[in-house]
Amino acid sequence: MTKIIVKLDQIMVQRKIRLNELAERVGITEANLSILKNGRAKAMRFSTLQALCEVLDCQPGDILEFDKEG
Repeated sequence: MTKIIVKLDQIMVQRKIRLNELAERVGITEANLSILKNGRAKAMRFSTLQALCEVLDCQPGDILEFDKEG
């Protein structure tokens, strides 16, 4: 089974941004952001992905990775 890996925690460390600040700037709850960050989300809205990319100044591929082996 293939798996999508969420690398949000790595980017947050690189950008030196905390969960609560990112959640506020993206416009989602800290709980939902935590679910995304920990890879427990079953889906993500494109609007959320777009907002994350805008705030973190990155591309979607910087946040999500396709793992063929997972």
